[in-house]
Amino acid sequence: THDWVTDIISAIVVIGISTSYAPQHYRIIKAKSSQGFSPLFLLLGSTSAAAGMWNMITMQWGAARCCSVVSLGSCVEMTAGIFQVFVQWFCFTLIFVLYMIYYPKHLKYAQTPKLSATISDLSTKSPQWRMSVICAWITFWHFMLSATITTYLMTTAPSTPTAGIPLPDHILLWATLLGVTSAILAAIQYAPQLIHTYRLKLVGVLSIPMMCINAPGSVFMIVSIASRPGTNWTSWFTFLVAGIMQGTLLLICLAWKLRQRRLSIDDFGNPVNPVKSPDEECRYLIRK
Repeated sequence: THDWVTDIISAIVVIGISTSYAPQHYRIIKAKSSQGFSPLFLLLGSTSAAAGMWNMITMQWGAARCCSVVSLGSCVEMTAGIFQVFVQWFCFTLIFVLYMIYYPKHLKYAQTPKLSATISDLSTKSPQWRMSVICAWITFWHFMLSATITTYLMTTAPSTPTAGIPLPDHILLWATLLGVTSAILAAIQYAPQLIHTYRLKLVGVLSIPMMCINAPGSVFMIVSIASRPGTNWTSWFTFLVAGIMQGTLLLICLAWKLRQRRLSIDDFGNPVNPVKSPDEECRYLIRK
């Protein structure tokens, strides 16, 4: 029998995740800038999402192996949890990719290049850009290491799908390590971004619509994952912590949005109605 309630919640979660991250992806691409993000936030978020994904794959590996003996519909239903966390990981990691692609060029260097600058001057990277590159490499190698270990453990586990049989101790230990690591990273991932946004006193390229959807959407994610077979608290606790922290970031961004409106500046600190010089004012009146 099919659990239609769980299936509907799963569908809502997948659609909600994809829809919620779309405004952030679009905002970065449209602005052609990723100013406002903390590289440490993206590092912790990407590694947390990756650990959570591999935890789900490990915990539901037995259910996934049953796809060889059940119908396609049953297989999709049993592995929906894996697909959910995969979409979560992909959408968040894509933000990191866009962050690196659209990192402001004028912020990549420690000093503004001049005509008299030498090649060594031009290649002097700013501390923030160097940190971003390091975080990107750490994220990549963390994913590759987790993928390698998980694949090895799963392929060397007993291949016969047996319902009701718990995972071997060493695989369960690995899954727990992934889940706890994901929860810890999720608990601290928003700290750098909260500090960065608070000090910047600007929203930057952060998408408020994304946070408005993601923060309450964590509830659906938790309910959906908790109802999946073979999961435990380590699989959904990550999303509980992330939801609370993201709600806090949303409140800070809303406060800065009000401050920006009061000061008549945009999300990047530029005047909304810049004062024109006398010459510019004269040209404007002539054109008018």
